[in-house]
Amino acid sequence: MVFDSDMAQTRFGYGRSPRVAGPRDVDEMVARLRGAEAPLADADIPSDAEMRQRIADLTAMRRTYRKADEGSTERGRLKQKYNAARRATREDVAGWIGVTLARRVWSPDGLRERLVAFWADHFSAPGKNEQFRFIAPTYVANAVRPFVAARFEEMLISAALHPQMLHYLDQNSSIGPNSSMARARPEKTLGLNENLAREVLELHTLGVGAAYAQHDVRQLAELLAGITTNPKKGVVYVTKRTEPGSHTVLGKEYGTRRARISDVKEVLRDLARHPDTARHISRKLAVHFVSEQPDEDLLVSMAVRYLETDGDLAEVVEAMLRHPASWRPVGEGSGNFKQPDLFLSSALRALAVPERALTGVKANQLNRLLGTPLRTMGQPWRRPIGPDGFAEEDSHWITAQGMAARLQWALSVPTAVVDELPDPRAFVETALGPQAPAAVRFAAEAAENRREGIALVLMSPAFQRV
Repeated sequence: MVFDSDMAQTRFGYGRSPRVAGPRDVDEMVARLRGAEAPLADADIPSDAEMRQRIADLTAMRRTYRKADEGSTERGRLKQKYNAARRATREDVAGWIGVTLARRVWSPDGLRERLVAFWADHFSAPGKNEQFRFIAPTYVANAVRPFVAARFEEMLISAALHPQMLHYLDQNSSIGPNSSMARARPEKTLGLNENLAREVLELHTLGVGAAYAQHDVRQLAELLAGITTNPKKGVVYVTKRTEPGSHTVLGKEYGTRRARISDVKEVLRDLARHPDTARHISRKLAVHFVSEQPDEDLLVSMAVRYLETDGDLAEVVEAMLRHPASWRPVGEGSGNFKQPDLFLSSALRALAVPERALTGVKANQLNRLLGTPLRTMGQPWRRPIGPDGFAEEDSHWITAQGMAARLQWALSVPTAVVDELPDPRAFVETALGPQAPAAVRFAAEAAENRREGIALVLMSPAFQRV
């Protein structure tokens, strides 16, 4: 293995920075990942309980104003109060997303930030309505971020059983057809919803085409039917919703007596430790960070380490980092085209956009910086079309519209987020390092102004690939 600090920053982080030093070796990368997070100003993202209370307050305010007499002064006053609280929440959400960007720009542990983004996509759960879109940043902060260096089963339980995921996959409508709740209300059409069970098996753990059948999906759905959400308590297990009897998933019986939430957690732990899950997770990580067609020996090394450590994610990532195939230069069997989210974030890092400009961002500013550009590039912020997340294939992102949107962003946004643009000749070194291609250096020197010079560097093939 030939460690390269520039590659460590670009392939496994958010790129080079003029103000944050890159890692010196793999040992340092792993130590940072296993250590405590670096503090960040204004990073007070609320807990799940605090966010539930905030949403409950908004819901109550909305209900109160709608109950008031139509056209009355009181209704107008209550509606105005509700709209103000709603706008304040929207601004707070923008600030929380800004905190995510600030971490990407200023953290010395770019690997951790990339892993947070990777796992947020693996456990994609965009909100279906405004309330759950408000919750989305806190879902990632509380259910995903704390577990990127933990065992996979911990993150699986945290994310798959989070109210955000349960709402997204319609788990609250799932009821065992022979449950006591269904029998007590025969006039209602109460049935089993298999969405969560299918995605847990197919996307979150074993992978498409792995060792499970429709029977396993059905049995897992029956066991999961007791899982639902409560506005005050969050996730709860309601036994009367569950299909009676035991449930067999991949040949193992769960809930042999009265099913409980502990049975759900047990099946998730077993799925997390399954060999197919080891292979699925290892391949996803390698494809995302290293290559669309990762080296087979790399995949084996990662999967073996996964199984040896019961899914210790830090150990699996370390196995990836210590394998020679992970350090092959772009064009030699490694390297991916940057997805839009990575492109924007690495550009902000190279520009060293001030932390205060990101953590204090307003909703309209965030839309210009991130929202509209990412939508135009085909990757709206953490809102993939389905629960399988965003595509990894380079061909999905290399389109005429997508590249035009990148150029427009590179020409317009940098001037709005830094007080003074850097000299393009220096920016080449900052963004690409000493191995910057001669053609990019020449283009930066020949640019008519700093705005165009910066855009030329950002749009260069050397910056677009990792």
